[in-house]
Amino acid sequence: MKDEELYSVRMRAAKDRAHEQGGKHISGGELLSTFQDLKQSVNVLMEKALNHSRGKPDFLQIQFEVINEPIKFVEPLQVETNKVNSVEEGQALARRLLEKSGVPKRMIEKAYKLISECSDSRGAILYDIHSGERIDDRSEKGIRVSRMDWSTPNFEQWAIENSMQKSNRVKEALVLATKVCDHPSTIAELCWSDDPDYITGYVASKKLGYQRITKLKEPGDERGCRIFFVNGLQDLMSYIDYLEKQPIFIQWNKK
Repeated sequence: MKDEELYSVRMRAAKDRAHEQGGKHISGGELLSTFQDLKQSVNVLMEKALNHSRGKPDFLQIQFEVINEPIKFVEPLQVETNKVNSVEEGQALARRLLEKSGVPKRMIEKAYKLISECSDSRGAILYDIHSGERIDDRSEKGIRVSRMDWSTPNFEQWAIENSMQKSNRVKEALVLATKVCDHPSTIAELCWSDDPDYITGYVASKKLGYQRITKLKEPGDERGCRIFFVNGLQDLMSYIDYLEKQPIFIQWNKK
């Protein structure tokens, strides 16, 4: 894939109307594809959109564009799974992991108040660890991390070696977290899905890797969270440009 022209393929699906018109977000997805594999990539994303636990979409958009920028190859974050007995235990652990990653404790508590107010955001919230304020201006849209992927054969080899499930959910989450944490302005990421059937979430950072937490919300809850704890003293626009436009390909090399 290194020597072939690549395309960024993106999907978003909503119910009742398009996202911009107030529709309920159902699903989204990102792939990097060769021209030869475009049809297969589109079908993969369409299948994901049409079979989601959040409901049946009546708005679906899939688009692709050629990638002209150099692709950066990055090793996946190290993964650890933390089994907890309750959501309360999981959220307490998430707070401790954020603090260990370098987020001041008082800023973590301020961020949790922001999370409860922005649970309908379709993308990520950027949160400055110095000011304790949201620093993107995207309201419900948030920041959508794009142009990233991991070849299935390489991912499956990694999964076997690390005793992980060979699921697209794990793959997609780890790809995104790895890209986000590779930027020097990212201090940590906190995430749990808006999928009502999936209650596992994670804290990710350069310092601690990808820390899965088995319970971060109650079953049936459609409120998700994706917040990037950012060093806001850096160039915000170049950071957003990196998240949205820098092509990243995950490549695991067995040690």
